[in-house]
Amino acid sequence: MIKTDEMLARKARIRAGGGAARIAAQHNAGKLTARERLELLFDPHTFVEIGAFRRHHCADFGMDQKEAPGDGVVTGYGRVDGRLVYAYAQDFTVLGGSLGEVHAEKICRVQDEALKNMAPIVGLMDSGGARIQEGVSALAGFGKIFYRNTLCSGVIPQISAIMGPCAGGAVYSPAITDYIFMVDKTSNMFITGPDVIKTVTGETITAQALGGAAVHNQTSGVSHFLSRDDRSCLADIRKLLSYLPGNYMEQVPVRKTGDDPGRLVPALDKVLPETARKSYDMHEIIRPLLDQGEFLEVQEDFAKNLIVGYGRMNGRTVGVVANQPRVAAGCLDVSASDKAARFIRCCDAFNTPLITLVDVPGFLPGVSQEHQGIIRHGAKMLYAYSEATVPKITVVVRKAYGGAFIGMCCGALGADMVFAWPEAEIAVMGAEGAANIIFKKDISRSANPQMVRTEKIAEYVNKFSGPYYALEHGYVDDIIVPRETRTRVIDALESLAGKRERLPEKKHGNIPL
Repeated sequence: MIKTDEMLARKARIRAGGGAARIAAQHNAGKLTARERLELLFDPHTFVEIGAFRRHHCADFGMDQKEAPGDGVVTGYGRVDGRLVYAYAQDFTVLGGSLGEVHAEKICRVQDEALKNMAPIVGLMDSGGARIQEGVSALAGFGKIFYRNTLCSGVIPQISAIMGPCAGGAVYSPAITDYIFMVDKTSNMFITGPDVIKTVTGETITAQALGGAAVHNQTSGVSHFLSRDDRSCLADIRKLLSYLPGNYMEQVPVRKTGDDPGRLVPALDKVLPETARKSYDMHEIIRPLLDQGEFLEVQEDFAKNLIVGYGRMNGRTVGVVANQPRVAAGCLDVSASDKAARFIRCCDAFNTPLITLVDVPGFLPGVSQEHQGIIRHGAKMLYAYSEATVPKITVVVRKAYGGAFIGMCCGALGADMVFAWPEAEIAVMGAEGAANIIFKKDISRSANPQMVRTEKIAEYVNKFSGPYYALEHGYVDDIIVPRETRTRVIDALESLAGKRERLPEKKHGNIPL
């Protein structure tokens, strides 16, 4: 019993982390401890710790005198909604959560176990960065983690939560993972901190203004989700995991939602404004289509002219990509293209069918967009849709013009089923612009140019702008009543449940990054 008591005492000291004072400081900063976070992430009493007794080997700069329980990171596995998930949580109460050689080895071990057992992995970041006292050994540790992040990419879901500081090389591990969560006002990410920036460039800026949660969710697009505090962040991670399969070989989860797959949505018959020039909120179409109206939007505050996120139809997870007419008329631009391409590829990697809702007047014109590389960025979206082999269903709600019509997953880009509402306008461009080009001479030579222009616009609308030309030429499979959209999409998903499509054999494609 003496040895057992000794072992239990050691475990108790390890679980105490950096001690009562540092835990209190963590709480005073509005943050939970690493172990408290893991308790909230996993189902009660399911977390099993790995490597609790590991210690650093550094004796330089007084490190031999420093206690570092667990070497500043807690690693292990448990259950989330009964499903196996691996995780690691950096412990800011122990050496500021800094990453040293053993710290990195513990993370690599849990990454290896997650890959071997084909289960998702969640990283909870709260660290001062590389442990300077260990020099290049700490940097090598980052490299080993990045390498495993890349090996795991597309094989198992990888989720990162920035729950404190994350600076320097540390930022690249979450950047490689599938989804990043940040906590408002307590988390930040940046390559070089405010002090270095002030020294090098003379600019003065706070950590939050430089790389806080708001910045990365609204401006840079680095983060995908913004949570108000640690508890809500961990609940949000559990929610995201509920939509994802455990690995690329599994199908998406199925949940009983109690929502009738045959439910009609009469409100959709009246959602579009009477004139095509007016905007509306695409969420008014998305939510009624999904089971119980539940929609987990991804990157909600970034590139708001495009909406992406997860929902369920007849209990199965689907990914939704939709233009947002309320912002920039729903035009595609550099940021929206990146946002879409990333989400599409993630859905395809993890067997998630794609539902695309189209109301797009085109790619956003302008010198700024051209100079930012809209051609290259837009090509990412085209590439992602073309490469995706999951079921792809497209619904043209209203406008679908030019290259943006192609970019929003038309039949030529591999959509398995394309529906259109009766109000759909499918053409190379809007009727007014097209008439001005096609009938330029007729209009200019006329005694009454405005009357001729009006007649020619009507002529173009009648021939090309409605959905019937596209229907007759096989670019649209059917015109549907808006209220029946949910049932028609679910029927199409059921028919595509057994879809098998193989791409040409290759090492990998060369997406225009």
